[in-house]
Amino acid sequence: MKVVITGAAGFLGSRLADALLKPNSELCVTELVLVDTILPPSRKDPRVITLALDITTPEAPRKLVDTDTDLLFHLAAVVSGHAEEDFDLGMKVNFNATRSLLEAARHRATKLRFVFTSTVGVFGGDLPPIITDQTAATPQNSYGIAKAMSELLINDYSRRGFVDGRVVRLPTVSIRAGTANRAVTSFASGIIREPLNGEVAICPVPPDQELWLSSPGSVVFNLIHAATLLSSELEKWRVINLPGISVTVRKMISSLCEVSGSKVAKLVRYEHDETISAMVGSFPSRFDNSRALRLGFRVDSNFTDVIRSYILEDLKQVSFGF
Repeated sequence: MKVVITGAAGFLGSRLADALLKPNSELCVTELVLVDTILPPSRKDPRVITLALDITTPEAPRKLVDTDTDLLFHLAAVVSGHAEEDFDLGMKVNFNATRSLLEAARHRATKLRFVFTSTVGVFGGDLPPIITDQTAATPQNSYGIAKAMSELLINDYSRRGFVDGRVVRLPTVSIRAGTANRAVTSFASGIIREPLNGEVAICPVPPDQELWLSSPGSVVFNLIHAATLLSSELEKWRVINLPGISVTVRKMISSLCEVSGSKVAKLVRYEHDETISAMVGSFPSRFDNSRALRLGFRVDSNFTDVIRSYILEDLKQVSFGF
């Protein structure tokens, strides 16, 4: 199976690539093409090809969706905060490039399996207490608008038999290793990651702010699982709210204290940012996981265990004696 990943130099794209190359992967990958605007890290595996490519250029879709491509994971995106700052760039990458990839897939002789990462940011405003897969998308920001339009397009391309699409709405991913990005929810990783590194972390939202979270490991598992599902299992609506856990910022800090001690937890400082707080506050934080769990997707048990897993898997050396 030939697999292409856009956004492969990013945190999730890189994790997804590593998972697909493992011997026990659910997918039998014979060729893996990793694509991003910067050259993705190389891997010591003859199946891997890396490309530095701007997916918004006219020639990009033809290069990525050739006759041999079986599966495309479309992760490339301009994140929420950046898309709000630069409307044109956000629409160019988050919607126009997605449409161009779908158009290239439409004109193939064989049907491409197309896995698209969307966001809980397609919801906003006045929402029901619990979100289901049938809750109408009501985005309140440009990032969510572009993702919602892409969702509808993928559903229609799938309905017409142009592609075999699957849209997975990602919860906020926490804890991301590395450095902060320009997503408005970046703090959800930073308030844990930075204190564990002995650094002060700024939290721009109130402690009672509730978030819908999933660990990187669960998200990567669920991305691969989405690609393995039969079309018949998805029925007519190709969008799935990936399962997550609902956690307040206060509970996140409490879990950090439980795992690493109060000295570490006290490195979190609250500095209110009205713009970030308003955007994050518009996102839903409670979902009905039943459909996703019935389809075999995975959910984390609790946030304390997420922190413990991060320490074991992502921190090279952890010392809480600073």
